[in-house]
Amino acid sequence: LAFHVTPGKPGNDTFIVLDAGGGLDASYWNDFVPTLSQRTGATLITYDRAGMGESDEAPGPWDLNEATRDLEHGLKKLHATRNVILVSHSLAGEIATDLVGRHPDWFTGGVLVDANVPDVYTEDFISRAQVTYASILVELRAAPPTPQGRQLLALSESFVETSRAFHKMVWPSSVPATVIAAERPPFESEVDAQWWKDAHAQFARGAANRTLVAADRSSHDVVRDRPDVILDAIIELSQRADRH
Repeated sequence: LAFHVTPGKPGNDTFIVLDAGGGLDASYWNDFVPTLSQRTGATLITYDRAGMGESDEAPGPWDLNEATRDLEHGLKKLHATRNVILVSHSLAGEIATDLVGRHPDWFTGGVLVDANVPDVYTEDFISRAQVTYASILVELRAAPPTPQGRQLLALSESFVETSRAFHKMVWPSSVPATVIAAERPPFESEVDAQWWKDAHAQFARGAANRTLVAADRSSHDVVRDRPDVILDAIIELSQRADRH
């Protein structure tokens, strides 16, 4: 696994870990990292999940437990196991929920960037999503193989099982979370788009230390459309941790 570290300023012991969505690697954050580094002075960590970027490929279906262990192992190797803010986009919300559940003491907070949250994955939604993704998967299988395509196909192989397990996971109430919701969710169906928004609002209401933030004028690609919203959320969480 390839991890990429931007050192922080001397005396700053905060780590900010940036985790991109499905089919994306660490380069997704390239334009965001310099500004984040300048504004926070924290040590920044990005990484390539298995099969993406500079990391070795992992054959077989997507395995959430394995993906979580990969990030867990990398953070241990980098001694980033305290004062961590975890910033997770899309699919990475599943890894974030699993990892924060295992090690709530590592994290001062999480920023979920239009991320997968457990509340989304009801049986009704899983059924609708299977129908929605069917034509996309046909196109991926017919197209020349790419790292992104292979990862998305691996995700599809375990989608139902993983989604049901994820739906049962709980974000620890001791870890603050900022839930950033895009104005335009990643679904063409109005039913699915509205449910995505409603489920994020429901998740945000799950604890007093969770905040729902609307990323107006943004697609699911909040990192490129509204990086200012993400930056503000990270800084607010960091300042909140400093006050405590």
